[in-house]
Amino acid sequence: MKQLGNLAVICAQRTNVLLQILSGKATVFVGSGPGRKSITVNWDDDDRISEVIQKLNFGELSEED
Repeated sequence: MKQLGNLAVICAQRTNVLLQILSGKATVFVGSGPGRKSITVNWDDDDRISEVIQKLNFGELSEED
């Protein structure tokens, strides 16, 4: 659960990202329209949330210049 706060900070810094926490799940939506991507993880799964943070910062979901 420690990484959930870090995920919230990363999502808050990006205008194309929405973080929804509901019923024990955290869902990150990236983009808009039919090309919107989403990832859902358990809100207390620090390892998986760390992977999502990595993708948002440096991987396939990072901001393109």
